[in-house]
Amino acid sequence: MHEHELWFTALLNRHLAAPANALFQLAGYHTEDPAKPWSNYMAMEILVILILCCAALALRASLSVDRPGKFQLVIEGVYGFIADLAKDIIGHDYRKRLPWFAMIFLFILTSNLLGIIPSFESPTMYYFVPAGAAIATFFYYNGQGIQEQGLLGHLKHFCGPVLLIAWFMFPLEVISHLIRPVSLTIRLYANMLAGEQVTLGFLAVAPWVIPVIFMALHMFVSFVQAFIFMMLGMVYVGEAVAHEGH
Repeated sequence: MHEHELWFTALLNRHLAAPANALFQLAGYHTEDPAKPWSNYMAMEILVILILCCAALALRASLSVDRPGKFQLVIEGVYGFIADLAKDIIGHDYRKRLPWFAMIFLFILTSNLLGIIPSFESPTMYYFVPAGAAIATFFYYNGQGIQEQGLLGHLKHFCGPVLLIAWFMFPLEVISHLIRPVSLTIRLYANMLAGEQVTLGFLAVAPWVIPVIFMALHMFVSFVQAFIFMMLGMVYVGEAVAHEGH
């Protein structure tokens, strides 16, 4: 699919084409046009990371116990909400896993909302980005399961509650787990692509009142999709680290 080049993408291609080509060559990837190695979704991902890093630096510089600012209160509220959700879903040792879920939620939410700003696009409307987040989640929850219970203990979850049917349950569970990153990818990608296209369509037809409604809907979908992605990750981690009797 041919894509128009956003101004931020053009900026990266103008000034950082050489480093990008060098990195891609190390990875064995060859771009179609060496003069334009940066795609829109790559540029938007970088922009999201820059936004989050700047927000973190600004928050750290203004942290206060006695007189917290509005931004600090918002972040504390979001973090508290994620902590309460993780406590209910994961249970024991949920606190050490909070940074991952806070990171994945804020990254996806910021990526989703970026498309509302004129001249930008949501990187999550390109399947590469949801796929990357889904694959990272897949490795994370399996890694947590192995770390918590060892490889054999983690694989025991694939065998079902009764060993007599383990020969039947194990391949089904393997297939089920392999499908999880696919379902996470399709859910996020399809919803964000559809929302982006609907918003752009109404902006072209009626550029004032009606698009505001769809932009509000886009914001709502952005929050919901980020929440669902994070919550499903918590469910997967909770299953992977669960011990018998818990």
